[in-house]
Amino acid sequence: MKTLRLILGDQLNHQHPWLSHVREDVTYILVESRSETDYVRHHIQKVCAFFLAMRQFAEELRAAGHQVIYIRLDDDGNLGDFPSTLQPILTAGQYNRFEYQLPDEYRLDEVLKFFAEELDIPTEAVDTHHFFTGRGALEEFFRGKKTFILENFYRDLRRKTGYLMEASGEPATGRWNYDEENRNKYKGKEAIPEPPIRTHDATEVVELLGKEGVKTIGRIEGNELKWPVSRGEGLELLAFFCHELLPQFGKYQDAMTREHAFLFHSRLSFLMNVKLLSPAEVVEAVEKQWQSDPERYGIAQVEGFIRQILGWREYMRGVYWAKMPDYATLNYFGHDAKLPDWFWTGETKMECLRHSIDQSLEHAYAHHIQRLMVTGNFALMLGVDPSEVDAWYLGIYIDALEWVEITNTRGMSQFADGGIVGTKPYVASANYMHKMSDYCKNCVYDRKEKLGASACPLNSLYWDFYARHEDKLGRNPRIGMMYRTWKRFGEEQQTEIRKKAAWIKENIESL
Repeated sequence: MKTLRLILGDQLNHQHPWLSHVREDVTYILVESRSETDYVRHHIQKVCAFFLAMRQFAEELRAAGHQVIYIRLDDDGNLGDFPSTLQPILTAGQYNRFEYQLPDEYRLDEVLKFFAEELDIPTEAVDTHHFFTGRGALEEFFRGKKTFILENFYRDLRRKTGYLMEASGEPATGRWNYDEENRNKYKGKEAIPEPPIRTHDATEVVELLGKEGVKTIGRIEGNELKWPVSRGEGLELLAFFCHELLPQFGKYQDAMTREHAFLFHSRLSFLMNVKLLSPAEVVEAVEKQWQSDPERYGIAQVEGFIRQILGWREYMRGVYWAKMPDYATLNYFGHDAKLPDWFWTGETKMECLRHSIDQSLEHAYAHHIQRLMVTGNFALMLGVDPSEVDAWYLGIYIDALEWVEITNTRGMSQFADGGIVGTKPYVASANYMHKMSDYCKNCVYDRKEKLGASACPLNSLYWDFYARHEDKLGRNPRIGMMYRTWKRFGEEQQTEIRKKAAWIKENIESL
């Protein structure tokens, strides 16, 4: 038997059972496919990171003795998608078995499932051996429920895995969740150590993308990619995070500042999402660090980080597989506005949006609060079509894959799912920006004003959002106070606020 095994660009798992020993009858194939570069317009650093990581992974497999076929973007045998490219190779190589790992994206799952069904040789789809839970675990856990409550799912996984748990079955230190202690503003007092990020020359990939006409967004200064693209680099970065950044991570995980793009965040999400690092080894490293010195590595820092991986990451994936493909069409508010052009350039006078977007274009990165409460918040209040928001987020961030992006964007950020993921829409006025960042400090707009030429646009958009969606949100117990405040404004002020919001929408490109 000659077997061809496909490894996708987000399946670079050195610890997968496939690779536990070398087999002469097995060949692995990796493909730089136009179907993957083109399904949305990606950040140039994202494409470079994927290709460089795939190439490095292929070389390491060869060095370990495995047989590998690597199809580059401009190779003659690359026909632009997986079925078209794989079929001639299967035939020419006289392979009599085809295997692949289950894709994490619904789109590719359907493509490869259909391709395998059409082949006249035996095929098998195997698990990626990466996540804590199976595809259907969350759907089974919440069977019969309309709303999926993260905290319930998270606690169940804590019990099953034993992370941050006592032998008695109670949470370590007596509390499950320290989210309330993870919302501090960063005032520049604590030094932010710079991690050991190696620079990769991406000139070859950049020139390849140009030659092949692949359209990208964002920037890559000097064609130098400053992201880790190998398992070795990932383990080095994980160790650095545990030793140097973890002591302040939870305290400032929601903070935003113009002075530093990454703060105390780990930069491990890309590595985990392409499976160079497993979530289990990351969580275990963080827990071990805390156990080594509980006073230095406080529980609030550690739990806040582990919750993002064991809780939120698994939860988002579970919602994705429970609700796709219909989830990608949900639009609870019927929003249909266009995403402002300056989302692609950062050229706006609103400092919070200018900084968050420009940082995203420069680094292919913004942390979860910048995504949720700055760019996502603005798009939601503006009434942007969720499909446009999805495409922007999926393209611009180095760690964005649909299984984790769309549930965060269409669900948590845009409330387009009507409350499957979140119990209320996450919208905020300038007051929140001032509380959690230094963005308002030098902004041309006045965070305290709702009306007038200098008023922060967030303020009128905030109240306009609640006013126009009162039929859907008015009975939501979590936001009843907002409607009581809105009614106290009086009819005249309400009218002026909504006029201001309408003017902003009509003149959005000039803000």
